[in-house]
Amino acid sequence: MQRLSRTSAWPVHGRQGIQVLEAQLQACSPIPLMGKAGLATAQLALALAPYAQRIWVAAGPGNNGGDGLEAAMHLHQWGKAVRVSLLGKAQNLPADAHAAWQRAQAAGVQINSELPASWLEDMGPLDLCIDALLGMGATRPLSCEMQTWVQAINRCPAPVLAIDLPTGLNPESGQLLGDATDTALLVQADHTLTFIAAKAGLFMGHGRDACGQIWLDCLGFRDGISVPPPQALLNDSKPRPIKRHASHKGSHGDVAIIGGEAMAAHGMGMTGAAVLAATAALHAGAGRVILSLLSGQHAESVPPDLMQREWQRLDLEKLHVVCGCGGGQTVQSVMAEVLRRSGQLVLDADGLNAVAQDDKLQVGLRQRTDAQPTVITPHPLEAARLLNISTTEVQSDRLKAAQNLADQLRCTVVLKGSGTVIAAPGQTPRINTSGNGRLAIGGTGDVLAGLIGARMAQGLGAFDAACTAAAQHGQLADDWPPNKALTASRLAQRLA
Repeated sequence: MQRLSRTSAWPVHGRQGIQVLEAQLQACSPIPLMGKAGLATAQLALALAPYAQRIWVAAGPGNNGGDGLEAAMHLHQWGKAVRVSLLGKAQNLPADAHAAWQRAQAAGVQINSELPASWLEDMGPLDLCIDALLGMGATRPLSCEMQTWVQAINRCPAPVLAIDLPTGLNPESGQLLGDATDTALLVQADHTLTFIAAKAGLFMGHGRDACGQIWLDCLGFRDGISVPPPQALLNDSKPRPIKRHASHKGSHGDVAIIGGEAMAAHGMGMTGAAVLAATAALHAGAGRVILSLLSGQHAESVPPDLMQREWQRLDLEKLHVVCGCGGGQTVQSVMAEVLRRSGQLVLDADGLNAVAQDDKLQVGLRQRTDAQPTVITPHPLEAARLLNISTTEVQSDRLKAAQNLADQLRCTVVLKGSGTVIAAPGQTPRINTSGNGRLAIGGTGDVLAGLIGARMAQGLGAFDAACTAAAQHGQLADDWPPNKALTASRLAQRLA
């Protein structure tokens, strides 16, 4: 068993991959996997709550409930006061889970079909609640009875250990099961013990908030077992480009920011977005940064290090271009030339909206050559527009949506959100695990776009630049002083 670091390139598998691994693991071991999972759960429970006077196991009607029953048996045999609440009838349990129920009963574990209301009231912060209601196979919305049990777990004053994943969480997407929108129907765990391999949903969507500390037990996995290709990898922290002594400003690339629609165009000026992207590229170490406002005017109150130039006078073929930040509708008039001529390109915000609205621009994006690498940075709504699907469909399978975009538009995709996904043709997608809700403010996406542009200018390929920038962008938010407001301008200035 190991504590799952969020900054290491762990492989992530979906349901099909897990099922293949389960079958191979079981074929290699005389001990049922449920027995191993239950023992691992009991060992972690004892380590997390060594002084617990009460341990409550909420066991569901499937194999996840069987894992909980196995854990309860071990904890009882080790002298702990354990109560199991079994949702459903024992005779309806799957074969392995029913056998676990028989072993727990034979060991003397107290098993009831109701919530132990008075017992729960007496539980405290040194005790432990184990969520064994639903596991990897769950797809349907929670029944009314299970909703009641989930709410009881969340009200329990003891810490919560979820087996495999918190009940109510879709293991593939990190969204709530079924059509649920109420996070009260999701167990909020302090710890999650997942088995065999990491699951995408633990690191995306609501999983970022619900799982707490994630632990992994491979249940006897060893070399020699054939492993299917991973669905994704966690995005590990990569070293940032180093500025050598024998270098000059031209050694670290020129970044041009094209965006910033004027106030007069549609009644709302958006030059600030372009300035934020330029400031980010500057502080991230690009050799030179050129700000080209679509307003046609020079920006005031910008860092003196920034150069300003009309976009028509830019030598686009030699530049790393970041286009679209605050571009409004005006950006549509420059997009064809930007797509055709830019040496390297990061396309964000209104640049993406322009592409989504114009088939010719989509063709222009696809026709960019290998010598013209491109990164696009959509949020879920922008991705939905580009794919011509709903935002719900994007969020229900973020890995698939990002990969489809990458393959269709022949570029690197940074699908922003909780668990940002980075995808590119021929690459295993990455799930970024740094960052938090403090980034959910205006302007932080512009900062990310400028940071990616700077990393490309410093010599990283499009995919590596996107992975490195996403990790750093999120880590800055994770390290942000708790008593200081995070703003996009401050975030840009803290890049290095």
